[in-house]
Amino acid sequence: MTELIAPSPAERTWDPALSASRAKEYERCPLQYRLHVVDGYREPESRAKALGTLVHAVLEDLFSLPPLSRTRDAARARLAPAFEALTQKNPEVAALFDDEADREAWLEDARSVVDGYFAIEQPQWIAPAAREARVTATTKGGVRLLGFIDRVDRAPDGRLRVVDYKTGKAPSPRYVDEALFQMRFYALLLARTQVLPSRMQLVYLRAGQVITFDPDPTDVANFEGRIDQLWGRIEEDLANDSFQPRKNPLCNWCGVRSLCPIFGGTTPPMPPQHARWLARTRLG
Repeated sequence: MTELIAPSPAERTWDPALSASRAKEYERCPLQYRLHVVDGYREPESRAKALGTLVHAVLEDLFSLPPLSRTRDAARARLAPAFEALTQKNPEVAALFDDEADREAWLEDARSVVDGYFAIEQPQWIAPAAREARVTATTKGGVRLLGFIDRVDRAPDGRLRVVDYKTGKAPSPRYVDEALFQMRFYALLLARTQVLPSRMQLVYLRAGQVITFDPDPTDVANFEGRIDQLWGRIEEDLANDSFQPRKNPLCNWCGVRSLCPIFGGTTPPMPPQHARWLARTRLG
């Protein structure tokens, strides 16, 4: 089931911006992007999404402790209160579980994911410059960008390392470059606002795997051009109401599939006031 949560036009007072996840979503399926961003439909809550939110909160909070206190036991102890805070903020999460035993089994899985972090890094020796950093920038073509970066480490000489935690499966070799889309996006954000990072790391907690990418100025400049071109296509779709569905391997997990004509659904008219709001993503 999908749920329309689009606010009224008067409530969309914040500035629109393009994120890495939405840019990738548009590349995968323009209609799915439209239904989420323009219309305001959202995916139903899921255990996988809730687990990612919970583990990210625990790891962010872990670095608020003194270095020598950043132990596995300390991280595990933060899971229960973090889960309580999550369910208070989003009651849908509590409804995901059949009973207390079901919830506890899920929490035990979350503990194992947190344990996996300590097999990859030693947080006692890490001094993050930023956690859950909200970064905004504008491309040379005037497209406003937005990202929330899990962790940014700064070396004494000023070099930056970006770390992004993943609670899902690590990609197979053929999909590594696709997984790095987000990291190129973050590299662009920081290059436009601070300095080009020296290293980007995707940390897959379950697999104990780290995918490393060292961006260079040419690669990031080419990626910036790709983003400007992508937004140009979105602008054309906004002007012509032409967001087309595109069948892809993730269709079976799409929360707005019932509105897709490929699967026999009927797409509602695009709300013009929301389209005008989104068009403000490009400045000038």
